[in-house]
Amino acid sequence: VQPPEKPLQAEEWNRLKEGFRSPEIFHEVMFNSMVRYNSPIDVAKSLLTHVAQSNGDIAYNLLVKYLALCVQQGQTSEIRDVYDIMKMRFRILESGAYNLLIKGLSNSDQWRIALTLLEEVKKNMIPSRTNYESCIKAAGRHQEMTLAFELYHEMLTKDLVPTLDILQAFFDFSRGMKGAELQKELFGILLYLRENQIYPHKTFMRSIKLWFESIPGGNWRGHLTNIKDSGKCPVCNHQLEDSDLTEEEYSDLREKIIRDVIHGTDTFRKTSPQEFEAFQTFVENRLPFDIVIDGLNVSHIKPRKMQCENLFDAVNFLAKGNARLLVLGRKHMLTNSSNWKRGIMKEMQNKADFFFAENISEDDAFLLYATLQSGKHCKFVTRDFLRDHKACLTDSLTRHLFRKWQRGHQIVFSPSAEGKHITFLVIEKMFLSVFIQQPAFRYDCVVQTTGDTWHIPYKDIFEEKYSYKIPKKWLCIQQK
Repeated sequence: VQPPEKPLQAEEWNRLKEGFRSPEIFHEVMFNSMVRYNSPIDVAKSLLTHVAQSNGDIAYNLLVKYLALCVQQGQTSEIRDVYDIMKMRFRILESGAYNLLIKGLSNSDQWRIALTLLEEVKKNMIPSRTNYESCIKAAGRHQEMTLAFELYHEMLTKDLVPTLDILQAFFDFSRGMKGAELQKELFGILLYLRENQIYPHKTFMRSIKLWFESIPGGNWRGHLTNIKDSGKCPVCNHQLEDSDLTEEEYSDLREKIIRDVIHGTDTFRKTSPQEFEAFQTFVENRLPFDIVIDGLNVSHIKPRKMQCENLFDAVNFLAKGNARLLVLGRKHMLTNSSNWKRGIMKEMQNKADFFFAENISEDDAFLLYATLQSGKHCKFVTRDFLRDHKACLTDSLTRHLFRKWQRGHQIVFSPSAEGKHITFLVIEKMFLSVFIQQPAFRYDCVVQTTGDTWHIPYKDIFEEKYSYKIPKKWLCIQQK
């Protein structure tokens, strides 16, 4: 339905409604259409008046649709009026209305009302990430950075993950501003990127660079560069952090993963303690392995190929150089079927040890346990990013060590462009061959600082999802 271009009188709205296929939903459909076509407010208002006159009342959902149009057009006084009507008529609003009200008011000179609404939301539900970010941007635009950071920390305590957009906004709003506390907060955001292995995109990186260079009396200078294979920065000659964990870090991490992740979570909801015990015995009798493979995960790499052939290609490739392999399989792989051929399975079992778990079992606990028990040299193969397991680790240092260990030990794979073979690479470390013990990248690819230098890896484009592609480009910032 295309909405009219000018306000209509009651009888004109009635005529339109009568000619409509389903008159009972006419008002709703018309308001949806007005939002889509961004109709003038006076046209929408004339429909609102018509509804009030016809029904003696305006339904909640129609008010929300009208509100959406007002927010879309930044009509602050109308947003205020709708809010007053809603407050008078409805005891509690639902999240959709609050989202619109907070978004609309935070973009106006009446942005403080959005803060009051945020407090109101907190009494009934956990505010959304959008609610917080609208209020943070409003505070930032008005140079109230202390308030903006209070909201940011509150958001983190509620386990809401900030968007890169809001993190970048902090650097944009703080440009040229003084204050040790403000600087500490922004350094905190950079450490948040480090801890969560987040790579800023180019525009975010530029905001970081401009902020550093704008600090009054800070004497910071930023340069874009590529880090040498040795891990030395060509700009400041600083040696980046080593990618390997120390013996102490490794044994500490192993202990915590086995305690917090393997025994401390829902491993046994999908795996019986008896099965896991049998697996532990199986592993202990065959240690150490060089590579542990998530068989089911690898078998899906090329959808048009038989699953056992995908796994066969991977095992063949990884078995070169006499590497000791453990493949974690499922019992259904032993049944001769269109995807799992007995002959191919037998051939693979000559090249690798196989453990076949129940079909409902969770692979990750098995994968982590076998890899960690094998020692620092052991790698593991899966396309999963294992985010959940990082979340189970209780302190930020251990989470950082887990990611660092993962970056150096997880082998991921992708079909080559021609689709003829599989390419293997270790996250953050391209091996000349998977089995050369010395990786080409000996440095750790995360945000890092020495106090008077910062090194920040960045990507050319924004990526919503985690990508295994390693950023090759770095921002080097040093204090002169």
